[in-house]
Amino acid sequence: MLKPIGRDRPRRRRGSRALDKQPMLTTPTTEAAPLPTRAAGLARLADFLPRSAEAYARERNHDRGPDDRSNVSGLSPYVRHRLVTETEILRAMVGRGEAEASRAFIAQVYWRSYFKGWLETRPSVWRDYQSTLARDRHELGHDAGLRHAFDAAIAGCVGIDAFDAFARELVATGYLHNHARMWFASIWIFTLQLPWALGADFTLRHFVDGDPAVNTLSWRWVAGLHTRGKTYRARRDNIATFTGGRFDPAGLAESAPALDEPPPPPPTPLAPLAAAPPSGRLGLLLHPEDLHPESLPLAMDRVVAVVTADADGSRAGMPEGAVARAFRRGALADGAARAAIRTSVPVENAAVLDGATLVEVARRHDLRAIVTAYAPVGPVAEALAEAEARLAEAGVALVRVRRRHDERAWPLATRGYFSFKDHIPDLLAVAANPKA
Repeated sequence: MLKPIGRDRPRRRRGSRALDKQPMLTTPTTEAAPLPTRAAGLARLADFLPRSAEAYARERNHDRGPDDRSNVSGLSPYVRHRLVTETEILRAMVGRGEAEASRAFIAQVYWRSYFKGWLETRPSVWRDYQSTLARDRHELGHDAGLRHAFDAAIAGCVGIDAFDAFARELVATGYLHNHARMWFASIWIFTLQLPWALGADFTLRHFVDGDPAVNTLSWRWVAGLHTRGKTYRARRDNIATFTGGRFDPAGLAESAPALDEPPPPPPTPLAPLAAAPPSGRLGLLLHPEDLHPESLPLAMDRVVAVVTADADGSRAGMPEGAVARAFRRGALADGAARAAIRTSVPVENAAVLDGATLVEVARRHDLRAIVTAYAPVGPVAEALAEAEARLAEAGVALVRVRRRHDERAWPLATRGYFSFKDHIPDLLAVAANPKA
């Protein structure tokens, strides 16, 4: 899970030694891609639990390479799409009586909640990132030097052994160790001096656990934009140590001056949601932000139509990673299969999440409302906002259901993580209570 990783960019160095050296690298071998099912996620959780305490705390920062991920949980793709929920993981930790011993891993679970809450209460930061990305993409099409440097970086051909291997590994597997994600972002920003938003977009499109909030704010953290002025500098000795000597990257930046932009706005309260859907026939919409409808407080007995829709995919002509796309689509199919069993209703698969599609579904099934899990800031939330307006014109309500975990944790992300961390004992006590 990413720790933190930036708008105004440092000046690029074109034609540098690092960019001119472009060795050909082989695609890394790795264990089989994770199965995109809830059952596989639960099996991974069960396998990890015995290693979630001292062993995890001791070994979690070591990147042993794509052939050995036994020192990390491997749960992030499942939590990302909520095939397995944060609450289930936390209760499993507490249920073993090892919550204190597993505090390092529990902290990682709450890092995700913190980042999502921080962005959810400051949605303009996501919009600013999108604007910065659009500007950088425009420049990418008009600046040959930038295009050359960018292409070399994403192909893993810049001549820095660790960075090149990480770029290839990400494309091939959809995954990087958390420590490698920080090194990769730092080298991208401070050594290669490439625009941070282009790097954040590249990783978001390829990570099998790519999350708009976690990815964007992690890059901002490395660049010194999240915790103002505090950056993360990748160091040669640190990389060599924590990769077991697999890499010895020469030529890394000796300093990491923070990028700069106006400070973010103060947090705003979470938007209130409808207490309950209106009476009458309901549709259930599944999207890739939350694929465990069985645990949502929904009136399943009133559902007469189930539809799955995907709002991700390639954006503005930038290709999406094949591994990430396959996992997300498989997760949608798995969620649909479980929803069909739970509701005894056949599932319809929409090609895209948009208002016209949902209006057509609502009319065909005479729906009063379509109920769906709440989608936090990102492409799915944007698509739902457009769909909500179209549905309202047709007299159909779109009802979002937000999980209690989010309701409790997100509003506490008002400052930095360590301020949020003070609330973890109370949050954990509530999460561990099945009646809460």
